[in-house]
Amino acid sequence: MTTPAPNAGQREVHMSEELAGLTVGLIGAGNISHVHVAAWKALGARIVVYSLEGAEELSKQYGLEVVESLDGCLAEAEFVDIVTPSATHKEITLAAIKAGKNVICEKPLTLTAADSHEVIDAAEAAGIRLYPAHVVRFFPAYKAAWDAIQAGRIGEVAVARFFRQASSPAGAGWYRDVARSGGVIMDLMVHDLDQARWMCGDVTSVYAAQNPPTVDGVSPVNVAAHVTLTHETGAISHCRATWGATGTTFQSGFTVAGSSGVLKFTSAADTGFKEELQDGGAAGDLLIPASTLGESPYLTQLRELAIGLRGGSDPRVLASDGATAVYLAEAARASMESGRTIDMKTFVSTGVTA
Repeated sequence: MTTPAPNAGQREVHMSEELAGLTVGLIGAGNISHVHVAAWKALGARIVVYSLEGAEELSKQYGLEVVESLDGCLAEAEFVDIVTPSATHKEITLAAIKAGKNVICEKPLTLTAADSHEVIDAAEAAGIRLYPAHVVRFFPAYKAAWDAIQAGRIGEVAVARFFRQASSPAGAGWYRDVARSGGVIMDLMVHDLDQARWMCGDVTSVYAAQNPPTVDGVSPVNVAAHVTLTHETGAISHCRATWGATGTTFQSGFTVAGSSGVLKFTSAADTGFKEELQDGGAAGDLLIPASTLGESPYLTQLRELAIGLRGGSDPRVLASDGATAVYLAEAARASMESGRTIDMKTFVSTGVTA
């Protein structure tokens, strides 16, 4: 995924009493690790890092402490923050649970729903807290839309559209191997699958198409996917994700239409979140500054997750939400392979796609 500069939208903050004396074990040193490090440092945490590659470079850049083994990282840390490639999430999470450490794990929680439930069951049996890092729930515009929907400001949601595009990471590395990345839907669209369910309710059916198609488990470098979700509420949502040509500007946004108003946001416009309400709605527009004008959503996210791991209130995203997002991505892939609409009740209970 494309990530902002490490200090984009970051402000100086002081360690709250809830997080005093925190030592975080960062596992992984790739692209996304930079924004996680910036957030942890803003919170005043001590960071120890373990990675098969890149730990020394990351340590020199940010002044971190390198540990030489996973076991060493688990021994040093109060809890771990897993930012490794997707295919490694299950193994590392299970190792942390076995060591008695609470876990934050980058999305997707695992690459299959079965694996997600395995790690969730292991965490529950061990009394471990496990949170997936679905950071889009912490972006101001998306949270404002959720709040507006919960407050009934646009009435009953009827149709929602979400989009996300980025310069393709699949030109090199592990992203083209769908068995390791999950492809564009699991790696990129999973954010909006989670948003669609968060804003519109649980999903009853999934239909998906992708162009060009995945062949022999190898994702195209440049690819677009479209997924249509039917929700228990009767709402329909559409999610579009694109891995574009090198240099494609990262953009995301949504339109959520209800019976009495519309919510709109696009990162390209950089104007914040906007409500358009029909007669009877609250007067005026509600504008939320873009994330670059305020606190980094990664900082907001990791603070909230860390407080939860220390026994505070549950955050706005739980392990079960991570597992459900993986289920939806799996169902989308099954739909693409079969050309059929996937009934989620049947899919979740049996794995059958008919």
